[in-house]
This record gives sequence, C-alpha cells and structure tokens, in this order.
Amino acid sequence: MSVPRQKYLSSVWRDGIFADKVLFCTGGAGTICSMQVRAFVALGGNACIIGRNVEKTEKGAEDIATVRSGSKVIGIGGVDVRDPKALQAAADRCAKELGGIDFAIAGAAGNFLAPMAQLSPNAFKTVMDIDALGSYNTTKAVLPYLVESAQKYKNIGSSQPTGTGGRMIFISATFHYKGQPLQAHVAAAKAAVDQISHSVAIEYGPYGVTSNIITPGPIANTEGVERLSKTDPKSMKASMKRIPLGRYGEVKEIADATVYLFSEAGSYVNGNTLVVDGGQWRTSGASESAAWQYPDFLLSGAAVEGVKSGRKSKL
Repeated sequence: MSVPRQKYLSSVWRDGIFADKVLFCTGGAGTICSMQVRAFVALGGNACIIGRNVEKTEKGAEDIATVRSGSKVIGIGGVDVRDPKALQAAADRCAKELGGIDFAIAGAAGNFLAPMAQLSPNAFKTVMDIDALGSYNTTKAVLPYLVESAQKYKNIGSSQPTGTGGRMIFISATFHYKGQPLQAHVAAAKAAVDQISHSVAIEYGPYGVTSNIITPGPIANTEGVERLSKTDPKSMKASMKRIPLGRYGEVKEIADATVYLFSEAGSYVNGNTLVVDGGQWRTSGASESAAWQYPDFLLSGAAVEGVKSGRKSKL
C-alpha cells in the first residue's frame, strides 16, 4: 500500500543523504519502525527489517521498497530477538546481501496493560526479554558492522561527501521517568534499554559509533492509541489534554527524529535521549488537583485561590 511521502517525511530533508547506506531494523514492520525505515529508504538508503511474523515482515519490506525506484529492502521473518544466534544470522545476511550495515534501530518491543497484582513472573520476564535482552542481542549482532562503517565514514565534525555511518538508535518510553500504573514491566525494560544505549555511546564512541534513544509519546494511528480511542474516547480526550501541544504525534515526527540522528546534523549527538512526545512527560503532576486541571486552568487566566502563601500575617 503506497503511503504519501508527507505522511512519513518532512520536506526539509535533501534526497540522497543516505545513498548506498544500509539500515538494519528490528521490529521494522511495526507502525512506527516501518515509517522510520521508509524515510531512510526514500532518502537513498537500503534496508533490512527483522520480525517474527514471516508474511508481515516480507510484505512490509516489499511495501517499503516502493518509496524509491531501485531501492533494496529485505524482510527477514521468523526471527525472535530473544535468540542471539538468529539475530546474528540475520545481521550477517543483511551485510552480505546489501554490502554492510551502517545504521541500526533496535525497535522490537512488547507491551500490555497489567497491574503488578495480576502480572506473573513469566509475563514480566517476557517483556524484559523482548525489550531489554532483545535490544542487547541486536546491539551485539550489529556493532562490528557499525564500527566498520564508522571507520569508513569518519565522524570528524566536518562535512563528508560520502555521508555518515556507524550510528544506532534505541526505541524507548517515558514510563520510568515519571512512574505509571499498569506498566511496571515495560518501565523496567525500557530503563534497561536506555542504559544499554548509554553503554554503547561510552564504549563505542571512541570507535566513532554514536548511540542515542528516541522516546515517542502517544502517536496517532498506532495500535495503542487506536485501542484507546475505540474503547474509551473520554480517556483519549483526557490524555490529549495532558500534552502541552494538545495533540497526538504523527509517525512522521518519529521518522524525522530518526533522520536527524542518522544525518550529518546529528554527528555530535551521542549518549542522548530525544523525547518526541509534545512535552507530555513534563506534565505528569500538572493535574493532581481537580481545581487546577491542566491545561484548562492555565488557559482560563484565573487566579490561584484557596492556597496558603506561607507568609506570616503582620500584627
């Protein structure tokens, strides 16, 4: 299914900036990751997407390849990121068929809602294994290729006619920043993912490799948001009010963040977390009082009343 370019990429990017480069992406057939890969391919690159579902992954690769004539996109299904041998085989196949691996996205993830009282040890372990262990396994599989790319396309701060290489992005979440019910398993897993990325930045920065995190907020037309809008429209409206920009994000905005970090513009960004959520995580305590609902109270211009100032009255 053809997707209009404006749905996955802003017009500010120059065509060809990823010419002859290769992206390896786990979870590449997913709603967000597929658009990240699509943007990369549209700007001149080739890609390999990894997934557990063979049909979905292979069809996803075929669809992504349509964004640019002559592009090469491989879909390798039947790969579980919890299996390091399967991931290594996929990375090796990608490098062999496409000529190397210059960029990588660790995007495979698992999630469901459950309070700790209903969260079994096995369920907790499953999310930890997919997100944290899966990200680690992906890292181990691609790092030798990223080091090779970084040495070929050196990160020296000046403009390089051959482009950039040797960069990795991890997909995370904000649950462990602010705390959130029903997400103990995901918060723990994403906290681990963040630390894996930081370790790559520290240990492989000297080789020229950069490692950063993209943390999406609620993104329109994704599975999680669609589920919320269908089951509880009131909750959906309330969640939008907690976002300073007053709307859900677009997949294009995550893809744009990806292009930035992979492009020459992001050459000196390493060990960082780019939160793309419209400012939502900053408002976690904004609506604790029913009297001062965010953002309605701010927009009303009303004075804060009924709160003691702490000053002592003069006799």
